Amino acid sequence: MGQWIEFARGPLFVFAFLVMVVGLFRLVILQLFLIFSRKGARLHKVGWRKMVVEAAGWAVPVRHFVIGTRLLSAMSYLAHIGIVIVPVLLADHVARWEQLLKLPLPRIGYPLADFLTLLTVAGLAGLLCLRLLSRRQRALSQISDYILLVLVLLPFASGFLAMHPRYNPLPWDFMMLLHLLSGNLLLALVPFTKLSHVVLFFFDRVSGLHWQLRPGAGHAVAQALYGKEARV
Repeated sequence: MGQWIEFARGPLFVFAFLVMVVGLFRLVILQLFLIFSRKGARLHKVGWRKMVVEAAGWAVPVRHFVIGTRLLSAMSYLAHIGIVIVPVLLADHVARWEQLLKLPLPRIGYPLADFLTLLTVAGLAGLLCLRLLSRRQRALSQISDYILLVLVLLPFASGFLAMHPRYNPLPWDFMMLLHLLSGNLLLALVPFTKLSHVVLFFFDRVSGLHWQLRPGAGHAVAQALYGKEARV
């Protein structure tokens, strides 16, 4: 089991990381190509400063929550906090990132990592329950949405159990191997799933850049779909 753990920590992690980086780079290039090759696109007239502010506003998207989906949006936002911070800044993970990237990186301690991990697990479990129990969410969900939630949940839950043996019902080496394999699988799947919005966020949220819509068009579309109280 120890050899499998070292393989998952080393060569398999490097492979998964490279798949993620190359895949995301390809997606960004394709997005830029679509924008700059679009006929009639007038990028010099785009309000770049306004769009940057708009994209930054989605970092704390409370005012963007749509009536009827606020609970779902809140759980998703809470889950995203840990999903972004823990894999990158956890002390044990940072050692691997530094070994791979040859760069010094900031890190967070275990108490904060535990809190964020539990917050993420709770948020993901809540999202899964909402998709299962809400008729509206079931109608909008595909099988891939459920599978992706489980795949994201697995490395966080297994990692927490591996680091806290008193809560772990299974042998440590099995749980650690599960954590490493599920984490590597998730990295490799990022460019091919909805997780790709980790880099496509700016393109997806800023309509003026991606769709070349007129100023205020995003608000008009949201209000037509969700009513006058909707915001974008």
